[in-house]
Amino acid sequence: MTKEQAIERAEYLRRQIRENSRLYYELDAPKISDYEYDMMFRELCELEQAFPDIKTPDSPTVRVGGRAIDKFEKFTHSVKMGSLTDVFSFDELSAFCDRMNEQISNAEYSVEPKIDGLSVALIYRDGVFVKGATRGDGIVGEDVTENLKTVKTIPLRLKEPLPYLCVRGEVYMSKRVFSELNEAREAAGQPLFANPRNAAAGSLRQLDPKVAASRRLDILVFNLQDGSLYTDGHEPKTHSEALDRLSELGFTTVTNRTVAGSFTDIKRHIELLGESRDTLAFDMDGAVVKLNRLSDRITVGEGSSTPKWAVAYKYPPEERETKLLSVDIQVGRTGVLTPTANLEPVRLAGTTVSRATLHNAQFIKELDVRIGDTVVVRKAGEIIPEIVRSVPSKRTGAEVVFTMPELCPSCGSKVVRDECGDGAATRCKNPACPAQTARSITHFASKGAMNIEGLGPQVVELLLSAGKIRDIKDLYTLTVEDVEPLERMGKKSAENLIAAIEQSKSRGLERLLFALGVRQVGEVAAEEIARKFRTVDALMSAGIDDFLAVNDIGEVTAAALVEFFLDPETRALIDALISLGVKTDAVGGERETLFEGLTFVLTGTLPTMTRDEASRIIKDKGGKVSGSVSKKTSYVLAGEEAGSKLTKARELGVTVINEEEFLKMAGV
Repeated sequence: MTKEQAIERAEYLRRQIRENSRLYYELDAPKISDYEYDMMFRELCELEQAFPDIKTPDSPTVRVGGRAIDKFEKFTHSVKMGSLTDVFSFDELSAFCDRMNEQISNAEYSVEPKIDGLSVALIYRDGVFVKGATRGDGIVGEDVTENLKTVKTIPLRLKEPLPYLCVRGEVYMSKRVFSELNEAREAAGQPLFANPRNAAAGSLRQLDPKVAASRRLDILVFNLQDGSLYTDGHEPKTHSEALDRLSELGFTTVTNRTVAGSFTDIKRHIELLGESRDTLAFDMDGAVVKLNRLSDRITVGEGSSTPKWAVAYKYPPEERETKLLSVDIQVGRTGVLTPTANLEPVRLAGTTVSRATLHNAQFIKELDVRIGDTVVVRKAGEIIPEIVRSVPSKRTGAEVVFTMPELCPSCGSKVVRDECGDGAATRCKNPACPAQTARSITHFASKGAMNIEGLGPQVVELLLSAGKIRDIKDLYTLTVEDVEPLERMGKKSAENLIAAIEQSKSRGLERLLFALGVRQVGEVAAEEIARKFRTVDALMSAGIDDFLAVNDIGEVTAAALVEFFLDPETRALIDALISLGVKTDAVGGERETLFEGLTFVLTGTLPTMTRDEASRIIKDKGGKVSGSVSKKTSYVLAGEEAGSKLTKARELGVTVINEEEFLKMAGV
């Protein structure tokens, strides 16, 4: 085949592939079989490999993913990609409409679902997709062009060669793909994604586009950011008109939207959207209400960080009724017995829920929850399933009152009511309890502790059941030959695990203290204590008053520390770890005081660092990191796709900073 013939054939194949992709992905009306499509795609790949210079920037073959990169480059948006003010009730929404009606005559509103994904900007020149970037802080994002090319619902070439166009859309992972991805990860022994949004965000920020391509992401375009939609120079007068035109150009635009002229109509459509949430392909975390006429938006204007002409209505936590079928008892690493409800599976906030924690016996008693009850469940913070209440009116008389067991279900030892705290916990006191051993080792290896990559719960169980380890110290005597024969391991996995265990020896006292699992001592407290005492010898000789001198350490925690380090088993374990080469001195320097007395809250994805890295800087400078915003919060460090924490910070008047401002403050 000559080059001229190859060019002609390749262009024909591209047209066929684009059209059949549109029929399949946009219209759900395929006209050819998957096999025929695959054969055309393969032929095009072969032609472009044989004649590399005939490959075009918008060829369908770029969707399989290009070469991996070392990092994402920063990208400055020509038009700010702002976030929206959240409202949490129809009263707040009505107040917004009243403000608009005071400034605008006959105001009309676009009401549409708020997709729970990752916001991006797509840029086209002469009708060809040339650049794509994440929202970032609204001004500076990250260039993720190659990953966005793998999203099959993003047109690589528009149906008209417009000189310049910039649109905004939400990249998401469909519920079906999310479910299939987690099933595959579970089968491979990999950690599961928490929800479709996290999965989409993580996929789009993969340095290897081939990984992004394998995640099968989608997009819905919801805004014209910049550029002319019409070759005759006519600009759209309304948001709805702009979206209709974007759809004509080949974009998949936001669906289930309407134009409303009154608060009553707005409220009705929001309620309809809420009722349809389970039927949508994507997760929806609210409804967007914005002025439809673009001229009205100019009249109302922009706020310092959010537009004044739009708000996001957030639905209250979704609740569902289901049956409490039975209660299992989980034994934690500190011996606490936690009752867990087995539920009749129910769809809730985007996932299927079949289990929920019941915390302790006191919690069950206060809720009057019985086995066989109809119960109401929701997700705390939209993540963790919890039982809110029982429904006594639906009882049949066959329900059973639950009581905590008198013997540990793992080792058979007698359990006791916890003497610390409020006495609500039931605890197994047997230090050799198998369940405690497994969870203690898993905790020891976890990310916040010794961070031994590859040593998750399943591998720990394999090592214990095979007799390769009995406790924590045995980890440091493992060899490749011990691990390789285990199920689903192999030589490479075994070598990686042994290397990770070896690396963990240098984590230092800060990580080791948390890893040892002292009751009442969390990750932050462990770091404070390690920085104060510096060596494990100093810890073992400290008294209650010494521990009370550490910031935020109270009497209960101080007593638990003294008891822990006086225990002969603890001392024997530490001696063994030292002999095996584990570092037991603090690795961090003396605490600085630059951020002394300041509390930071982190939200969203930062442009160049992880939240863990930012938290480390804050702690190294003497500051505190909190998980929630309050009036006592000093600063909120906000990155891309910041959520409710950012909204609350603005409501409370807390200072919000971006990564660049934070690094200047820290002198980094």
